[in-house]
Parts: sequence; C-alpha cells; structure tokens
Amino acid sequence: MTRHILLIEDEVNIANFVELELKHENFQVTIAHDGRVGADLALENNYDLLLVDVMLPSLNGLEICRRVRKQKNTPIILITARDAIIDRVSGLEAGADDYVVKPFAIEELLARIRAVLRRVEVTTESNSNLSVKGLTVNQNAHQVVYDGVEIELTKREYDMLVFLMENAYNVLTRDAILEKVWGYDTEVETNVVDVYIRHLRKKLPLEVSSIIETVRGVGYVMRE
Repeated sequence: MTRHILLIEDEVNIANFVELELKHENFQVTIAHDGRVGADLALENNYDLLLVDVMLPSLNGLEICRRVRKQKNTPIILITARDAIIDRVSGLEAGADDYVVKPFAIEELLARIRAVLRRVEVTTESNSNLSVKGLTVNQNAHQVVYDGVEIELTKREYDMLVFLMENAYNVLTRDAILEKVWGYDTEVETNVVDVYIRHLRKKLPLEVSSIIETVRGVGYVMRE
C-alpha cells in the first residue's frame, strides 16, 4: 500500500530533495510551500503523515499542528531549525508526534517516518476497550469517555493514558513511557513525561487522576 505524505516546507530546494527521496521509497508526496495552504490541504484531505516545517509563511508549523489536532489524528513530524528543549516541547505539546532538526540526514528522516507509521499501525490494529473507575477508552474510535461525556486529549496524552491503563498496577519508568509514547529513538528529556502527566491529571476526573500515582525516583503507576 502506497503511503501519502503531505510535505509543508517553504524552502523549495529542501522540499524538492525530500520529495525525491520519499518517492524513491515509494511514498506518494504532495507539497505545499505556504502554511495556510498546507493547513487547508491537511484538513480537507486524508494523508498518512504530515511533514511540517515550523517556520512557514502565512501560518507557522505549530499552529498547523494545533488546527489539525482539533479535527484529526493524522501523524505529524515537525521539521525545525531550532534544537532548544523549549522549542521541542512546544512542538510536542502542539500535537506533533516527532520532530527532526535541520540540517538532517535523509536516513534519519526516513527512519522517523517509518517509526511513527509503525506506532500508528499498532494502535489501529488494537480493538479492545479499556475501562477504569468509570473512564472508558475506545481504541478503535480513539475516544475517551467519562460519565457519558467525551474528554478531549492530545495524542500524547491519549497514548500515555492507554499505556498506563494497559499496564495497571505495573510501575512504568519515565524511560519506558518515553519509549512507548515518543519512540525508542527520541531525544526528548525524561522531564517531559512529568509535564504530560500533569496535563493528563488536570483533564481527567478526580476519581481517575487520583489513581495515577507518582513513584518517586522511578516513574508512574495506575492502581486503585
């Protein structure tokens, strides 16, 4: 099956180079050089993955992530020229699944694309529902419901919640959570896990958030 990637990149030389390499790997590629045009394409069409530069005319990559995440769960990899922790965290919090820093090796980009697509496939193949303390997760619909009301989570928050529920009563280290939710080859610091746990707890009802326990110096565990 041919995967269709939307590449939103205003630097024409980079866009053409990445397009050539992706097509060589049998991907179908659509290119947008403008942020607003790219966002419209991402929302109007179905793509298997979005490659989005952060610095774009009309609309930046972070805002594109936010707009897409309000409507779709399409995997997003950000392309950024900035490697500061705050920039990476901002991208992930906006809804990106991963990021690559310019200048990048095309082999790294291809590896990250394949890793993200593999994680999506694993999630799609799972058809089980998870339930704890009245909170239900329908993995087919990618939906979290409590007392009949849907709870909106970012993709990272959702993946973290599912991982905790699937491993209830098992202590999960921060490294294990990073590997599962962000990917084994991530360069994100482990303190990002703490940030996302705080976000997740705030969005969950007290009955559920209270059973996500912090294991000091190790990680987190969900247990009643």
